[in-house]
Amino acid sequence: MTASGTASATGAVPPPALHRDRRFRTFWAGETISQFGDRVSELALPLIAVSLLTATPVQVSVLTALIWLPNLLGLFLGAWVDQRTHKRRLLIIADLVRAAVLLSLPVAYLFDAITLAQLYLVALLTGLGAVLFAMARQAFFVALVPRSAYVDANSKLSMSRSLSFIAGPAVGGGLVQALSAPVAILVDAVSFLGSALLLRRIPVTESPVPPRRTSTLGLVREGLVLVLRHPVLRAALGCTTTVNFFTFIAGALLVLYASRDLDLSAGAIGVALGFGALGGLAGAGLAPRISRSIGLGRTAMIGAVLFPAPLALTALLTGPTWTKVAMLAAIELVSSIGVMLMDVNLNALLTAVTPDDARGRRAGAYSAVNYGIRPIGALVGGALGTTIGLRPTLAIAGLGGVLAVLWLAASPVRHIRTLDDQTA
Repeated sequence: MTASGTASATGAVPPPALHRDRRFRTFWAGETISQFGDRVSELALPLIAVSLLTATPVQVSVLTALIWLPNLLGLFLGAWVDQRTHKRRLLIIADLVRAAVLLSLPVAYLFDAITLAQLYLVALLTGLGAVLFAMARQAFFVALVPRSAYVDANSKLSMSRSLSFIAGPAVGGGLVQALSAPVAILVDAVSFLGSALLLRRIPVTESPVPPRRTSTLGLVREGLVLVLRHPVLRAALGCTTTVNFFTFIAGALLVLYASRDLDLSAGAIGVALGFGALGGLAGAGLAPRISRSIGLGRTAMIGAVLFPAPLALTALLTGPTWTKVAMLAAIELVSSIGVMLMDVNLNALLTAVTPDDARGRRAGAYSAVNYGIRPIGALVGGALGTTIGLRPTLAIAGLGGVLAVLWLAASPVRHIRTLDDQTA
């Protein structure tokens, strides 16, 4: 995540020092706060289903699927967002909606009224808020960050995400044990309120949208055509969609597997996932340097293998508690390095090749496929976990995810060394 590494990854002109940019620092702080809150909810929501509502593997997978299901609406939300001038306002609305929805869980818990239906509704609405935020964030990011600093900015934001995965699960596990899962959800709700307040403080000039040339459906079609015909966007989409499908087969069942099959407590699960997330911190920091050394495309390809492959080893976990916790942490460590090597470089590349007036609909089309596959993966994971067992399902998920690298290997991405190369 060094400036020198990013300069080489993005061309001859050194990027500006983002840590001195007050607007970016404020945006970065808001993202960091929200990411930490999300780590608590990611642990608490399935634990509410498992511990309070005795959910089955299929019900847990449905819960995960509902969080990602709204991404299928990204096609239309992205086109709609492209026609809105005030992207910051949309970001704030998305944060406030998610805060209000999450607050309903501790309130219902106080009255002993939590149901699986409410949990499903909370998952669906928070997912919808996340999609709206993601669509507006694309254009807002470009308004804050110059092109020469895309890799550096993504590295910094990914570092915050990695830090949240280190401390968030451990803190979340402790909060769940001390306060109960529904009350721990308050942390995430407050984090969204904090993010909204910080976004409100960022002065930004948002360019008015050009006159509409076509209908909303026409804009949706433009987004799909852009993603499917552009060789770099198409390869990146194929890679991330494949890896998301298989990793969500595993992700939908990991907490359930660790809790029931491995007999680990919420605190132990949080410690293992938190320690394993140190790999994400290392990966986010190393991504620009490795990109400078071997090229942006090859770095992303290495990440596309390291991310899913270790997940197959979760099926082999056995032994005393400390051994299972240590092995789970090591698996997460390597996987976290991989996801950051892939994400930091591919995200910078996607930002660079997308036309300014099509960022919302490109993001909508991309996420509709890329994230839309996640609920399918989660449901397949639940079905496989029920029919063949959790361990074989986790092995299939890890080995199948490695196939994602083939999309990049067969595309121009493998030849791209810097962001300037994509113009060729």
